[in-house]
Amino acid sequence: MELVTGNIGWIEIVCGPMFSGKSEELIRRLRRARIARKRVQVFKPALDNRYAHDEIVSHGDQRLPSEVVNGAQEILQKLDWRTQVVGVDESNFFGPDLVDIASQLADSGKQVLIAGLDTDYLGRPFTPMPELLCLAESITKTLAICMRCGNPAKHTQRLVDSNDLIVVGATGMYEARCRRCFEPGIPKQELMDFAKPQRNSM
Repeated sequence: MELVTGNIGWIEIVCGPMFSGKSEELIRRLRRARIARKRVQVFKPALDNRYAHDEIVSHGDQRLPSEVVNGAQEILQKLDWRTQVVGVDESNFFGPDLVDIASQLADSGKQVLIAGLDTDYLGRPFTPMPELLCLAESITKTLAICMRCGNPAKHTQRLVDSNDLIVVGATGMYEARCRRCFEPGIPKQELMDFAKPQRNSM
């Protein structure tokens, strides 16, 4: 749902697992705001350097120029207060400070669009998304396709051995999984069934 209001601020959230089109949807909404001749600023965390340094990039290679920040507080430092629409990608890299920043921006009359993961590699709520969801006027939950069975996927499966909460990566390090196929943490199987070498029966 996209809101149409007067000169008041609000928060829109796009959340879901990796590979579900969150950044693509964020880019679409920000482009629409520019078509409507609104002043737009876009921010991404410096930690996310997977595809480009100064662009939001979807897994489908859609791109939008953005400003790089080292934390949520830096958004306020770089913000032009004439800006009407503020976009933030990868909320999960910003931590809990993003909650207050988003509220301040919305309270000051700005449209705030935020995209990010809602659960971590263990399937737990991923801060700051749960708090942002409580504050938002509009929420869009995106789903991916399970890489094991093809069903709708709501989880991000980590494929590399690490207990760190944040491990930056994309294809090859993560994949989307449905509720049934998701294994919290690292998959127990060493090889996926379809990847195991076939023995010669002769």
